[in-house]
Amino acid sequence: MKILALETSTEYCSVALWQDGSVISRSELVGQKHSEWLMPMLGLLLKEVGVTLAQCDGVALGSGPGSFTGVRIACGVTQGLAFGAELPVACICTLLALAEGSGQPRVIAALDARMGEIYFAAYQRTEEGWLAVCEPCLCKPEAAPLVSGTGWFGAGSGFAAYGEALQARYAGMMRGVDAAAVPQAAAIAVLGAAQFAQGLGVDAARALPLYLRDKVALKTVEREQLAASHA
Repeated sequence: MKILALETSTEYCSVALWQDGSVISRSELVGQKHSEWLMPMLGLLLKEVGVTLAQCDGVALGSGPGSFTGVRIACGVTQGLAFGAELPVACICTLLALAEGSGQPRVIAALDARMGEIYFAAYQRTEEGWLAVCEPCLCKPEAAPLVSGTGWFGAGSGFAAYGEALQARYAGMMRGVDAAAVPQAAAIAVLGAAQFAQGLGVDAARALPLYLRDKVALKTVEREQLAASHA
């Protein structure tokens, strides 16, 4: 089985190919230039491994949450590729990709959502795969859902932006943090392959963004209020 994967929900652009259990990936820090980088990166990756899109069995994408523009790019490109090659798709939550990429068994995944909020989820690895202890949500870091037990590992930019609040929220429960972790296509490929193996691929038309929030910016008065609360 061959699964093509792509991830553009952060300032990184990454692509990967899962091929019978082995993953080859490429990742670049591109800022806001995903639309310029994504297709060339995909083309180069397929050329390097000697695989055509038509030979793939499915396309997996990081469907969000994350950058609104980045997530839309991933969905649009995935739909175009999958429609053209008549391939199924697998939509993978970027928070779950953080958990997979961490290599840890219990993960608190948090991405900076701006406006004083985070995209949050908590996962635990089981013999059957990942179990969502807390489903993906949007929340204030100081009001993030509580988890039980110890041995949790924090991953994602939420810990870079709101590390103090999150460390206080989960005091005594965490074994480490990787605040620089970002969702990567390599993890998307692994998770996507698992979905396809279970027959859970969907039609390309269902490659839709997972936003968790419709509002993308604060009004001036809201920014002032947020700044005053932090002060």
